[in-house]
Amino acid sequence: MTRQQVFAICFFGLLILLIYQIGVIFRPFILPVLWAVILARLAFPLQRRLTAMLRGREGLSAGLLTLGLLLLGVVPVLYITFVFVQETSVAYQEINLWVQSGGVKRLPEYLAKLPIARGKLQEWLGQLIVGNGDFAGSFLQGTKVVSVFLLGEVTDFAKNAFQFTFSFLVMIFTLFFFLKDGQGLYEGLYELIPLTERHKQKFFTRLDRTTMAVVQGLVVTALVQGLLAGAAYWMLGVPFPMVLAALTALCSFIPFGGTALVWAPVTIYLFWLGPIWKGIVMLAWGAGVVSTIDHFLKPMLIGHGAQLPTLFLFFSILGGLAAYGFIGLLLGPILLAILITAIQIYREEYQEEPSFDVVNQNRDVTPPPQS
Repeated sequence: MTRQQVFAICFFGLLILLIYQIGVIFRPFILPVLWAVILARLAFPLQRRLTAMLRGREGLSAGLLTLGLLLLGVVPVLYITFVFVQETSVAYQEINLWVQSGGVKRLPEYLAKLPIARGKLQEWLGQLIVGNGDFAGSFLQGTKVVSVFLLGEVTDFAKNAFQFTFSFLVMIFTLFFFLKDGQGLYEGLYELIPLTERHKQKFFTRLDRTTMAVVQGLVVTALVQGLLAGAAYWMLGVPFPMVLAALTALCSFIPFGGTALVWAPVTIYLFWLGPIWKGIVMLAWGAGVVSTIDHFLKPMLIGHGAQLPTLFLFFSILGGLAAYGFIGLLLGPILLAILITAIQIYREEYQEEPSFDVVNQNRDVTPPPQS
């Protein structure tokens, strides 16, 4: 073994050790940095326009854009949290008044209006109310426990707010530098990858196209479903339509159940309190429009933009969600696109078909004459 070979082995061994140690150090910040990368890519076109308007001052444009994204993300979250806490208390007060006015004893009368709730269910509930004199108090106590539980969850979230705030600040801090120096970082990474120019172009083009398609597909679908469901909640007179619309948009990211986790209980509520036509309208709108549009809009935006097989796209979303949490909805399809691109490069480089001349030469070879 020559001296140069020994030096190369020691150098790459030390390099691998340093990369591992840096990975251990950076591990707590992986998720915030990934979110910063995604947000920086989405905001990069706006960053270029803002930099041009400010005559090339990239630091100022990055600061203004980061501040705008900070306000855009913090203000709605704080508002929804405040409204949720406030309306949870209002909901408990309304249920308390309903119970005190004898609403529990009128449950069989309410159930008689439902075409699907007659018969044994109505008879069983009537016997339960008559046989248990304190049923209303028990019901009210159970409602109070649920309200206290929900408020307790918000309190627990507030207690753990330091970790969330720290990760959020890391993301914002990283986002500023990605917006300011992102072009240089991208060019450095581009030159570092040991591939031919043609393969690097294919790799980064596919990566960028998949990222944009996944983000647009998930976000646009969630917003559309939330708006459609919120319009129905408002027109049908459902309490707290804004909060329910936001919950519907968030639940659209859940693979199983999705928006039905919100509009289905709302439908039961409308059937319960009547008139029945409101429940029918909510059921038809939720099943026929809100949930159905997900099957058309999301595959159209993600599948067409990223050009990924539908079956593998489905499993990449589910697997990414299970492995990485919420951000896995984005990472799953992105990693799938990278793998598909790597397979295509492998086939081009290492599975080339034999040339036509070689094949013909093999066919033209005649066996030697027998003696």
